[in-house]
Amino acid sequence: MKRGKKYLENAKLVDRTQVYELADALDLAIKTANAKFDETVELHLRMGVDGRHADQQIRGAVVLPNGTGKSVRVAVFAKGDAAAAAKEAGAEIVGEADLAERIQKENFMDFDVVIASPDMMGVVGRLGKILGPRGLMPNPKAGTVTPDVGKAVKDAKAGKIEYRLDKTNIIHVVIGKASFGVEKLQENFETVLDAVVRAKPAAVKGQYIRSCSVSATMGPGIKVATQRYLNVSNQEQ
Repeated sequence: MKRGKKYLENAKLVDRTQVYELADALDLAIKTANAKFDETVELHLRMGVDGRHADQQIRGAVVLPNGTGKSVRVAVFAKGDAAAAAKEAGAEIVGEADLAERIQKENFMDFDVVIASPDMMGVVGRLGKILGPRGLMPNPKAGTVTPDVGKAVKDAKAGKIEYRLDKTNIIHVVIGKASFGVEKLQENFETVLDAVVRAKPAAVKGQYIRSCSVSATMGPGIKVATQRYLNVSNQEQ
């Protein structure tokens, strides 16, 4: 893959053979985030699982203590009191079958998160082929199918992110913006890592997290040492 001049310059700041302590890795990620926009910082976890097996799936959601730095537009499928609660909590789009029809017929996708009350899943289920590939399908494990849609909307606005395995058994999640600084990014990182460790499937044996790295939007991957966080979690279990 051909890389741009700025990427190659940033790559020189990172020793690819070194595994950095978290604060040092985040500091480097910030230094490589020198685009004209506020770059997103992501966490990448290569997991020692086989996602082809249902009992080794990893999926969940967690509210980042410092948010994601991104303004989130929320669409909610609900009716009656639940719809009113969603609007009061700040949802931009609230509807029922009318919203589903708009998504199907008009390809309306002006939202970042979809939340549904359980009684609306008969309607939402028909949108699986549209929302699923975009990672927008509501799911109970992610807290996006819930009777308390008001709380779900507030959580989404506050910086709730979903983590899940991709087809290569890697988890990619946003942990904030480069402008957050090391301390806030570290708090978000530790919150996500703790959630992923606690979500370890009982069927998984051996090394659970094989490698960990962070990177800014336009920057190179920076390897992070995670053993001390895993040790703390193991002692708690």
